[in-house]
Amino acid sequence: MGRAVTPSRSFPDTFVWGSATAAYQIEGAASEGGRGPSIWDTFSHTPGRTLNGDTGDVAVDHYHRWRDDLAHMRAIGLRAYRFSVSWSRVQPGGSGKFNAEGLAFYSALVDALVEARIQPVVTLYHWDLPQELEDEGGWANRETAVRFGAYAERMARELGNRVTVWTTFNEPWCSAYLGYASGVHAPGRTDDAAALAAVHHLNLAHGLAARAIRGVLGDDARLSITLNLHVVRPDDPTSAADLDAVRRIDAVGNRAFLGPLLDGAYPDDLLADTAHVSDWSFVHDGDLATIRVPIDVLGVNYYSTNRVRHHAGEGERVQADGHGDSAASPWVGADDVDFLTQPGPYTAMGWNIDPNGMTELLVGLRERYPDQPLMVTENGAAFTDEVTPDGRVHDPQRVAYLHDHLAAVGSAIDAGADVRGYFVWSLLDNFEWGYGYERRFGIIHVDYGTQVRTWKDSAYWYRELLRTGSVPPVELARELA
Repeated sequence: MGRAVTPSRSFPDTFVWGSATAAYQIEGAASEGGRGPSIWDTFSHTPGRTLNGDTGDVAVDHYHRWRDDLAHMRAIGLRAYRFSVSWSRVQPGGSGKFNAEGLAFYSALVDALVEARIQPVVTLYHWDLPQELEDEGGWANRETAVRFGAYAERMARELGNRVTVWTTFNEPWCSAYLGYASGVHAPGRTDDAAALAAVHHLNLAHGLAARAIRGVLGDDARLSITLNLHVVRPDDPTSAADLDAVRRIDAVGNRAFLGPLLDGAYPDDLLADTAHVSDWSFVHDGDLATIRVPIDVLGVNYYSTNRVRHHAGEGERVQADGHGDSAASPWVGADDVDFLTQPGPYTAMGWNIDPNGMTELLVGLRERYPDQPLMVTENGAAFTDEVTPDGRVHDPQRVAYLHDHLAAVGSAIDAGADVRGYFVWSLLDNFEWGYGYERRFGIIHVDYGTQVRTWKDSAYWYRELLRTGSVPPVELARELA
């Protein structure tokens, strides 16, 4: 039997439809235009760190081809484009002199987006710390947060009120724990204490940057941060030990950021769980007040769920958390938690497909923070995509994934969640961090040898969604091209 045709789902006219990218994943031109090295340049050029030794040196050459890419955005009908600024392109050392050529690149991009009536949603940090700052301790060093605040202030002065939403960070969880605890992301360190210091300094940097942006642009500046919040379920819902495993992961994975950002404090249980790792003395008087800045929208990235249980101490811990292979764990303070393999289906990343988790996450946020507007800033899937002899890229699995997750967003809205928009990840196939170029998330296929862009069926399907404001049936995708 084929998939049942479901009624189309409509969204409000004010709902923001967009797509997202990140600088290191798409720009290329790694040593052009005055750009300095970032931690991802260093990491990807270190043997054994990325699949096939792939780097972002060229990526999809967006630095040179951005006007063509903008034409694709216009043709799809994007209402908003979420992109990140490469800190090392605009300020190569992370402090000191700014690079006029790098600043001009982003200014021209923002001008063109505004002219095309596409809202610029700017992320100031998507994992590519200037290497000079990492040499001084990186996010484990408090001074990095201060430097980030100064960088944010300059970008606010340069881009001004042309920017619709200012997002300070994308997924600080990844920066802190994958970068400094498990080491599967740049800078590749495995130091639990440094990871916790990075958590706090990323939070502090958000507060300093948000205040700096408002200091330049006033209260009209719309502020955001994007978190990859984890939907964690117990293996045995009747087990107190398994429920405590959920609590531990929620503390280190979610509340380590939500607490200071929205509640003004770190959770007591997080501090207790990690007391054997750190005394948290890096939290100074006044820090929590600095961090807690009212934000206009909380960005939410969602891809999959986790299932955990208490590890009784027998045999190897199970670490099927979807965050890469490492002898070290990103889950600081949760050494007695197993991450169990989830039932399928799966994406090419090995992540389980569970749209209900999207609804659960958004409704849960609404229950905890009823006055906080939300926006889905990343959602998408990697599959094996190929250009067929007729020049098409058929990706029915991705179309089904997007369809079902948008239905899940709609269900969350029906349940009262204040969701203002949705950004598909990603606009283009690109450099997928440690997985190099073998994982394709784009709705536009990129031939990495020729840089030719080809719309996948999902791009045509998304265009129809944006044209009508209603979610098209999955089956319509092939007919729209």
